[in-house]
Amino acid sequence: MTGIALGVAALIIVLSVMNGFQKEVRDRMIAVLSHVEILSASGESVEDYESVKALALKNTEVLATAPFVYAQVLMAHGEDMRGALVRGIDPAQEAEVTDVVTQLPPSVQAQLLPGSYNVVLGIELARSLGVSVGEPVTLIAPEGQVTPAGVIPRLKQLRVVGVLDTGHYDFDSSLALISIDDAERIFRLTGPMGMRLKVKDPQGARQVADDLLQTLPPQLFVRDWTRQNKTWFSAVQIEKRMMFIILTLIVAVAAFNLVSTLVMTVTDKRADIAILRTMGASARSILLIFMVQGALIGVGGTLIGAALGLGVAFNIDVIVPAIEHLLGMSFLPRDIYLISKMPSDPQSADIVPIIFISLIMSLCATLYPSWRASRVQPAQALRYE
Repeated sequence: MTGIALGVAALIIVLSVMNGFQKEVRDRMIAVLSHVEILSASGESVEDYESVKALALKNTEVLATAPFVYAQVLMAHGEDMRGALVRGIDPAQEAEVTDVVTQLPPSVQAQLLPGSYNVVLGIELARSLGVSVGEPVTLIAPEGQVTPAGVIPRLKQLRVVGVLDTGHYDFDSSLALISIDDAERIFRLTGPMGMRLKVKDPQGARQVADDLLQTLPPQLFVRDWTRQNKTWFSAVQIEKRMMFIILTLIVAVAAFNLVSTLVMTVTDKRADIAILRTMGASARSILLIFMVQGALIGVGGTLIGAALGLGVAFNIDVIVPAIEHLLGMSFLPRDIYLISKMPSDPQSADIVPIIFISLIMSLCATLYPSWRASRVQPAQALRYE
């Protein structure tokens, strides 16, 4: 019973912690990425932007929209040069679809004005360039100007007015925010390249994207935040699946111990079984006796394990700091990991299968010992009594 309880508890705790880490990273992604994006397939400005916006808002799941321009560029400061993703935004509208702008102080938001050519850099990008707030950086656009001397890249000097710390390295090391009007001038566009949408349920963003794709003009394409991070989500699901399989072996070992326990019980009770048989007990009743005994052990262990696992999973924010204080160490140092606290998110989609599998294994483990008990012959068992 203890083995089964520990196996079930370990499964629930580990999967809850993995769900917690997944939720934390997902929330940080959504803070920077929009739920759904509508883009021009040609990479140019969206034609008749207002009509496309009206079509998007007809979907009852869409809450807000914001225009944007994006492009891959090089950022240079002194002798340092790094690749960056420039995103032209309207701070007021952007705040309605993502949290990226609200993370900036109001004084920094106010400086992203048309014609100011101010820029906000991701904190890791600013660090790699060695640039501080107030210093200039040079933007090098990919499309150059054709001159008699050849193709000359377009350069534009920007002034750093702030740094952005999203807690996600991929964005902090590449993202640069400027005014959408400045971006349109730099990249010679006549309007936004697309729009970002906020939907009611981020988990249903894929369905909303598919619905919009059916109503929008064919020169536009739609993507949601899950498709933009498909590789990461696939990797997390594979890790969870493998962890589930590995930890299920703990329950399997406990079930095997249940087999050995019942086999020894049958051997020890051979004389008692024989006496019951001589008094009229059928082989079926003997079979049921040992199946009930094994089932009670399995059910008891599963319920105790589920209670223990859920108790730890729901209170891990208290238990882990207490262990860290007791041992004088930190499991997730702030200077190494993005997340400094152990997160936990117990989900019924994980807990119900765990309990079901544990009960099935326990019941299956009772079959052989119970069958063996039912095959005991009274005459042979009592021969030397």
